[in-house]
Amino acid sequence: MPQSRTLLLYLLLLASAVEVSQACEKTVRWANDPPYDIPDATQQVRGATSDLMREVLGRMGCKPRFVELPWARGLHNLKKGSLDILPGALITPERETFAYFSQPIHRSPNVLFMSRDAARRFAFNSLGQISHSNFRLGIQIDVTYSREYAELIKQADFKARTLPVSDRKGAWQMLSAGRLDGLIADEVTGLMELQQLGLNQRIVRSPLVVSEEPAVVAFSRKSLQPEFVEQFNAALAAVVADGSYARITQRYLPCTVAAVNLGCRVASSE
Repeated sequence: MPQSRTLLLYLLLLASAVEVSQACEKTVRWANDPPYDIPDATQQVRGATSDLMREVLGRMGCKPRFVELPWARGLHNLKKGSLDILPGALITPERETFAYFSQPIHRSPNVLFMSRDAARRFAFNSLGQISHSNFRLGIQIDVTYSREYAELIKQADFKARTLPVSDRKGAWQMLSAGRLDGLIADEVTGLMELQQLGLNQRIVRSPLVVSEEPAVVAFSRKSLQPEFVEQFNAALAAVVADGSYARITQRYLPCTVAAVNLGCRVASSE
């Protein structure tokens, strides 16, 4: 075969390989949210979720392209199809209109954190009791903490007790300054952030568990097909079964990981 034809064939094969790789590059939302997504010293995204996404997508012959977005913007982009994948979601009827969902990827409860002063003044057995108090609850924009929360936020008396915040770390500072009384957060994330911010003596985890629903991965209905989600679930199941899930997440979680729990072996109740 003439050298020019050999070179042409090589270039065509290379272009085909690049095209296949690009075709299976999926955009994945991330934000600085330890221990799930963390920028390392080189600004590469690491963490229990981001490393898990690399492993699962890699087994599908795909690769993630991480896109840093606030939660509300991530949901918006997922809905319109400019974002493919949003990990860490809870399933709601409204989201099911624009997203497919995976099998669970993590289990860690959402709990109510309070300033130490508020913890002396308030004791709630349910989230709904906040409606009939003067408690000031910080809520992240477009975050659904539980099915109960999704219904409560539609009610005027509960909504009146809330203050939307765009950044959770800023909200912790508002609690510390007495501008908020409480904030709902993933237990592991909340405890780690408070430790990092030096606020773990001023803000405490209350006994109220808002939700123990597992986190799942949301997939855009506009950019992906149901078959992709089926393949993702199959790859995820293999990652859990062969021990890779525990190995990956153990690097980041401040507990002993059990694959059967998709998280900490014994809830810290985390």
